[in-house]
Amino acid sequence: MKGNEGLDDKADRISRLDPQLLTSLRDHVHRALRTAILSGRFAPDERLNERQLAEQMGVSTTPVKEALRQLEAEGLVETLSRRGVIVRFNVDWAEETILARAALESMIAHLAAKRLDPDTRKVLEQTIERMQVATDGGGVDDLIGLNETFHDQIHLASQCRYLAKMIERQRFYDASIRRIIHLDPDECAKALEEHKTIAQAIIDGETERAEKAMRDHVMRSGATYLKMVFDKKGGD
Repeated sequence: MKGNEGLDDKADRISRLDPQLLTSLRDHVHRALRTAILSGRFAPDERLNERQLAEQMGVSTTPVKEALRQLEAEGLVETLSRRGVIVRFNVDWAEETILARAALESMIAHLAAKRLDPDTRKVLEQTIERMQVATDGGGVDDLIGLNETFHDQIHLASQCRYLAKMIERQRFYDASIRRIIHLDPDECAKALEEHKTIAQAIIDGETERAEKAMRDHVMRSGATYLKMVFDKKGGD
């Protein structure tokens, strides 16, 4: 017992590592640059200087070059002869991304309402309860994580691997966009009510209502993002 007590006494001397620390430097740089682009901090067609970016971030140019190559593979930047690396993300790209996500997510919600099983129903209800707590408490990071969990659970309920796989390609946009949107408390409150409506429609097995509620939610939050980043109002 004494041996165990000794171990218990020492157990809190070293904190658990943050999982993000296990991420490579290139991934950290990639995430930071990607978020900056999606947040509108770099203008469309703006040239990105590798050396300046490295100095601003306090890293060597190697992880910056690697991150830019990854961003180019994602289509967010493009390397042009004599011009260097140019930002390609713009309002048109953002609108197309929102439209594509609305189409995919709404169909997934339709199928989820049709195929929901009791176990997934229970976890969906629990997630909505946790989202209510996070919204009331202003926990932005918790809310973003729960938002992703909510959509993942709907994907699981839909039992549709093909559409879920297609929407995975857009996931790297969603996390950054959600962070921008969730900085607004009013937006968080609106999103919560929309999530409740979506969840209830799926639980009730109302496929058309679930599909419409999801489409409306994605389009409205997308319009909020466009206004925040590009100062573009819906319908302009």
